[in-house]
Amino acid sequence: MKTCSLNDFMAEMQPWLDKDHIRGAEIDEKGHFILHFLDGMKNVYIIDDCNREQINQVLKDLKTKGIATL
Repeated sequence: MKTCSLNDFMAEMQPWLDKDHIRGAEIDEKGHFILHFLDGMKNVYIIDDCNREQINQVLKDLKTKGIATL
């Protein structure tokens, strides 16, 4: 699990944020942002500088890129 800011998360993940790399994205019951990669790996993030609405916007953006969101 990695703690980061929303800007750092987006900068780090930018090359991977598409359906060719990520199978799905979700927010768990603890508010952790989870990415499921096509190779079976899973990364869990605590994004500590934003609110739930901002995280939901990230999920919407991922959905427009063809990534399943839960």
